Amino acid sequence: MIEKLAKPFLKWAGGKTQLIEPIQKSLPKSFTESNFTYIEPFVGSGALLFWILNNFPSLKKAVINDVNEDLINVYKTIAEKPKELISILEIFENEFHLLENLENSEENKKEYYYKKREIYNTRNTEKSTQAALFIFLNRTCFNGLYRVNSKNGFNVPAGRYKKPTICNTNNIFAVNEALQKVEILCGDYEKTISLASEKTFFYLDPPYKPLNKTSNFNSYAKGEFGDEEQIRLYDFCKELDTLGYNWILSNSDVKGKAENDNFFDELYSDFLITRVEAKRSINSKSEKRGKINELLISNFSETLQIKQQSQQLNLL
Repeated sequence: MIEKLAKPFLKWAGGKTQLIEPIQKSLPKSFTESNFTYIEPFVGSGALLFWILNNFPSLKKAVINDVNEDLINVYKTIAEKPKELISILEIFENEFHLLENLENSEENKKEYYYKKREIYNTRNTEKSTQAALFIFLNRTCFNGLYRVNSKNGFNVPAGRYKKPTICNTNNIFAVNEALQKVEILCGDYEKTISLASEKTFFYLDPPYKPLNKTSNFNSYAKGEFGDEEQIRLYDFCKELDTLGYNWILSNSDVKGKAENDNFFDELYSDFLITRVEAKRSINSKSEKRGKINELLISNFSETLQIKQQSQQLNLL
């Protein structure tokens, strides 16, 4: 039986499932009740994408983009060749699960994992196999983290799992069906603006500004996403606002870590900044995982009007 609702097919560091509720509260009803275009320039695992596709039949079209070519290849493979992908994943899953029954299963599974990682990093396989390798590594690596080195080599170590789900056939078919109304792009986020229509909602989930040196997961693709890139993204959001497009952006709350760090508060001072609670799950030490604040920044007219009214009251 094929699942009716598509859900993220990857585990993902910084996945946005937990932010769906506060994002939903930020969306004006008048905006989502009629035909609209949804654009996600940094799609990642697509938690919000699938929520939008599942819950808004009034959606006119969706556009997703990511600079990570390997990730976008997975989306395109699911959209175009789901059966081929499933057949390869089933082989990986069966082989990996069989290792659990052998002596020294942990070492055998690590050896299997690192061989698959080596093949993945050659990037010489055909696209369906490369997509299957991506999913396999994602389901068996440490905490679902995606990280590459300066040579674009995936370098996340093996996780410790007995029999993880590697091939979720039902969900792959559900995702395949959902992606039929989605245009899939790969490249710099700025080019997505050319696909906006009169009524468009952008959700921007860039690589987060790190809270400290050890929390920097910006090596998500070749190149860094430092402060200059964060400022360039602000300029992009400002352009979207000028053109009349609605957007919500999420990022880390650096002020929560360092009280005097007003980077985002000053950069986005013209827009609505909301702090929401999120759970941190990526750390090798369990005691350092927990709840932190993240930022949701938006330009929706209704919420901005409330902010402006509040500012006026404070001046009285």
